[in-house]
Amino acid sequence: MNPLSSTDRTRVRRLPERSSADRSVLYGILDAGMICHLGVVVNGTPRVIPTGYGRLEDTLYLHGSTGARSLMEGPSQDVCVTVTHVDGIVLARSVFHHSINYRSAVIFGTPQRVTDTDAKLTGLRAITEQLAPGQWAAAREPNRKELAATTVLALPLSEASVKIRQGPPSDDGPDHALDVWAGVLPVRQAFGPPSPDPLLRPGIPVPGHIAHRVTS
Repeated sequence: MNPLSSTDRTRVRRLPERSSADRSVLYGILDAGMICHLGVVVNGTPRVIPTGYGRLEDTLYLHGSTGARSLMEGPSQDVCVTVTHVDGIVLARSVFHHSINYRSAVIFGTPQRVTDTDAKLTGLRAITEQLAPGQWAAAREPNRKELAATTVLALPLSEASVKIRQGPPSDDGPDHALDVWAGVLPVRQAFGPPSPDPLLRPGIPVPGHIAHRVTS
């Protein structure tokens, strides 16, 4: 597995010890997420759009309506995509040393618009499986009209960086004598019980791949 190559845009200058060149770390951060933020310039104004995504090997797929300006402008310029997980609130003895335990990935590049039907379906499957593994096989695939109304972008993971902070607060030595509680408040995301569509026909049970997400 090729390590992440450092560029001027991906080089971590502040606290570089928190960065990693391990490509598998990048994959882990992306595969654990559901929403990314797409940064793009539209008519000279920066926009940051939250959207779903999916990863397949070294390609990140994004999708949306064909009328979305952020996706229309994307293929003509460099974009920036970020994914962040908050793992804990770091409470220190001093306000200055409060922090967050996190895992983050930043990807730069010029996305390509996916036009081939099979390639488009591959990208949409990756996005669907990112949110609900097993759902692609359970649901109806997009028809020709739906595919025509959907833009799919493919962004290579050739220019990316990761940064991670884990562990307790980093108070200054003298502050350890203060009578102030310090530690980490963990943050976790969990799925709740599935809520059926009011129009769901009677007798259709929750599929196993959905029930598994709740119990796992």
